[in-house]
Amino acid sequence: MGLLDISNVTKSYGAVEVLHSVDISVDEGEFLVLVGPSGCGKSTLLSMIAGLEGITSGEISIKGRTMNGVHPSKRNIAMVFQSYALYPNMTVGQNITFGLEMHGTPKPEREDAMNRVAEMLQIDNLLDRKPGQLSGGQRQRVAMGRALVRDPDVFLFDEPLSNLDAKLRVDMRTEIKKLHQSLGTTIVYVTHDQIEAMTLSTRIAVMNKGYVQQLGTPKEIYDTPSNVFVATFMGSPAMNVFPSRIVVKDGAPHAAVTGHDGVEQLLRFPQPNLAAWDGREILLGIRPETITDPEGADRNADHIASLRNHIGVTEPAGSDTFVTMTLGGRDAIARMRADVTVRAGEVFDFAVNMDKAVAFDPKTEERIQP
Repeated sequence: MGLLDISNVTKSYGAVEVLHSVDISVDEGEFLVLVGPSGCGKSTLLSMIAGLEGITSGEISIKGRTMNGVHPSKRNIAMVFQSYALYPNMTVGQNITFGLEMHGTPKPEREDAMNRVAEMLQIDNLLDRKPGQLSGGQRQRVAMGRALVRDPDVFLFDEPLSNLDAKLRVDMRTEIKKLHQSLGTTIVYVTHDQIEAMTLSTRIAVMNKGYVQQLGTPKEIYDTPSNVFVATFMGSPAMNVFPSRIVVKDGAPHAAVTGHDGVEQLLRFPQPNLAAWDGREILLGIRPETITDPEGADRNADHIASLRNHIGVTEPAGSDTFVTMTLGGRDAIARMRADVTVRAGEVFDFAVNMDKAVAFDPKTEERIQP
């Protein structure tokens, strides 16, 4: 049993079920990110944890206490909203301590908590200002301060960085990570941004169409996606997924891949059980960074396959060069070193790290387990 337990939870609006049998246990001190496209149910689930939405069936408990039907004010949770939700007529200090005041906390304790949190968030020089005098990043810090000052069991963040510009999002991401590491708080965080999910979390729940598609660490989600949706949603650029066929040669399974010219090339697949798929179609998943030039290939990899293919487009991106080619009739991207010499229109000998390749069943789109 974790600090927060979500057990077989569903949510329906009339006859329409929008969340389907969600089971997640969050341990104390964990940073769980709920990530997925718009409409996948992640914000609905967060609202159910907060008590802002009712539960159709199942159970949510915090510290072993069932929360079904418990008023939000009785749950000892703190929520940071996308819109900040600050009171415009109050100062920063008053916004931070308002919740404590409503709970009858004595003034000296309120001020001590406010000063501690304001110093931590580096907004102690803003305590006398009104929200209208603050930047977006400063307002977000105040909203976080209002949550932190309460010392709740669970912090809930609902897309808190989506209103900030790109650079400020990166800065605030770092601040939230630092806070979690220093305080050891339990956080459930909703975002549609998979970079936020990967960088902030200790575990990720990838959601789509009301289902949890996969629950795991960032490394598990990235390296061993459970299905094609997770593979292509997590990662930037996304994992290349294209049709292939298993061919057993010299007793070992190989992935038959067609390039721009339609000629099959065999890539040794280090997953022995795939020999049972001899002659059958699969979907082959390969991350862009595992397709590179021979000099840039991972020296620790056991299975580097050679792939000769035509370069369609090159995109220099400072620290990397992205190369687009055709594999299995689909566009595929290679992520290469910035100083590699590649030109559009030429034929190039790529190195593919097959240790990182993933096979999916084309009918179910689920990963074929080793």
